[in-house]
Amino acid sequence: MTQPNPASDYILLAGPTASGKSALALDFADQLNGVIINADSMQVYADLRVLTARPSEDDEACQPHKLYGTVDGAERYSVGRWLVDLHVAVDETRAQGKLPIIVGGTGFYLNAAEQGISTIPDIPEEAREEAISYHQKQGGQATLETLQKVDPIIADRLEAGDSQRLVRALEVVMHTGKPLSYWQSRPREGGLTGRAFKIAHIPEREVVYKRINKRFSAMIEIGGLAEVEQLLQRRLAPDLPVMKALGVTALAAFLNGTCDKQEAIYVASRDTRHYAKRQMTWLRNNFISNYENNETYSNQLCHKIFAKILQTT
Repeated sequence: MTQPNPASDYILLAGPTASGKSALALDFADQLNGVIINADSMQVYADLRVLTARPSEDDEACQPHKLYGTVDGAERYSVGRWLVDLHVAVDETRAQGKLPIIVGGTGFYLNAAEQGISTIPDIPEEAREEAISYHQKQGGQATLETLQKVDPIIADRLEAGDSQRLVRALEVVMHTGKPLSYWQSRPREGGLTGRAFKIAHIPEREVVYKRINKRFSAMIEIGGLAEVEQLLQRRLAPDLPVMKALGVTALAAFLNGTCDKQEAIYVASRDTRHYAKRQMTWLRNNFISNYENNETYSNQLCHKIFAKILQTT
């Protein structure tokens, strides 16, 4: 494989939370004259810089970043909106003669960047509210059972606790009369043009778990708790995506006096480990990379990874 051409190529750097991919992206941006573009569904929200482990202000000053903290927590951001924003960010980056470096661990976003998405009709707010109301009244298990009857393909992928995706599938069939699986089976469109250099950064599971445990405790001390307190003061709808960010529920319970701080840290860290495990499984099964790295991050890793890609592809 030849060196990437900023005018047409891009790097797609994927990895689980707490894997060190953000630090690796900084090295790539420095070495390849790149711009780091977010592909994490929670790091788009302005309300939670610390709790979602967004790049720090120092990191953003060091190398250019796009699509981080650009969405208000009151909004229901989607992969479709992100793909539109991604095209703008990539076009701006290429116009500057820089290389787009798309970084994240959200599977829907990573797939959409390369392959595009199936076009689904816009869902009016009334239909969305109807689906939300149904879910709130019936509960997750009953909603899943209803979905099993009208869209078994999607239902088989979900669990009762997947409230946001349950509501999404329900609102689509309510409004269009056709299941979400039908729309998703249609041809995809909107993927990026050019050649993708795909890198999977997946350190050993125990390394990631240790980083998660250490990182979340630190987050509490550097502003994570204050972020949740400010978020709760906004009294946003509990089913909004930002309210389901990892750590929000546990820290809200502490702030409301229903658990102590150590229990909140334990629950949030546990939930984050479970999420990281799902990310690693998805990446290994679905993200066909040019190179998979299993080493822990170091300053020399960027050079090593890129040298191997150029040699073996």
